[in-house]
Formats: sequence, C-alpha cells, structure tokens
Amino acid sequence: MAITTKIADLVQIAPEDFSKESFVAIEDNINAKYANKVVQKVGLFVCLWDVTWTSEGQIGHGSGLVNVNVEFEMVVFRPFKHEVILARITHQTEEGIYLGMDFFNDIFVPAAELPDNSEFDTTEKVWVWKEEGQELYFDNNEMVRFRVIGEEWHDQTPTGPVEVDQTANQLLPPYKITGSMKEGGLGCCLWWE
Repeated sequence: MAITTKIADLVQIAPEDFSKESFVAIEDNINAKYANKVVQKVGLFVCLWDVTWTSEGQIGHGSGLVNVNVEFEMVVFRPFKHEVILARITHQTEEGIYLGMDFFNDIFVPAAELPDNSEFDTTEKVWVWKEEGQELYFDNNEMVRFRVIGEEWHDQTPTGPVEVDQTANQLLPPYKITGSMKEGGLGCCLWWE
C-alpha cells in the first residue's frame, strides 16, 4: 500500500526559517512542497521518510533564500494491483460504490465488480447482496475489504483558453483507484466475522 520513492530537488529556505535547525527547515520545506500531493505515475505523497544527502546551502542573489540541493525519500500511497485494502463506504449510486480512507477518497467499485446477485435499492440508495435467501446490505460508513484491480491517472495541468473541454478535466481526480468485491472474503467486514 505504501512505497518509498527517491527524489532529488532544490529546497529554498526562507530567511524566517533561519532560526530553525537546518535539517528541520529542510524537512519542513519538503513536507510543505510534496505532502498530500499526487505526482503522476508515482502516487499520493504522504510524508518525508528520510533525507539521504544535502549540499551546502548557497544564498541566492537578491532574494536572501538559501538554496540547498537535497536527495530524499518520500512515503507514497500507491497500492499494487490485486492488493486487498480496508476502506469505508462514503456513498453509493447505481453505477457502484464509492469508498474512502482517512487520507484518500478516490476509490470506486463499479456495479459489475460487486458480488453476483447484487442489486441497487433505489428507495434506500444502497446496494444489497442477495445470497442464499439473505439480504446483506452495503451500508454507508461500513468498513469493507476490496481488491485493487486498476488505477487511473488524470493530468491536472492547467489548460489554456483555447481548450474547449476544460471543465471535464477539472472534475476528474488526479489519481483514482478501481476496486472489486466479487470474491469471497471481500465486501463488508461484518459479513465475514
């Protein structure tokens, strides 16, 4: 679910951070720049893991910023294909079930990836799995297990005024996970206790 990624970057320390220890100022700047951001084809950056190398700081002309070249590792959320993960049901539609975790909410399980004999109850707006004469409900806020079957990347680069389809690009999340609950042991955790 989490990996580490090595990055080399230039960190600029502002004069107001000179009162901090140099490694603390570097860590704070790295976390401010990368934490809770999605980098295409890498994943969601969570936090700094380790600083492996730093150059000596050089003061920039006219700005007063100290420029430091840094190599570091970041903890990245990017589950691998077929990994089983726990998440919570956030809401449901006829297309499928949307899931969320404490730090990531762009997870979708399409209707075709729900257990066989699952139906959407339009009055209660929940999915129901009908198995051996029982009705098992996918209730909102319920903890579920799902298997990762795919991921989608959407470029969030701003487009110019000549682009006609600007709004559609802005509505898509930068990183989306597609899941499945078709197999035994997947679905609401309460069912399998």
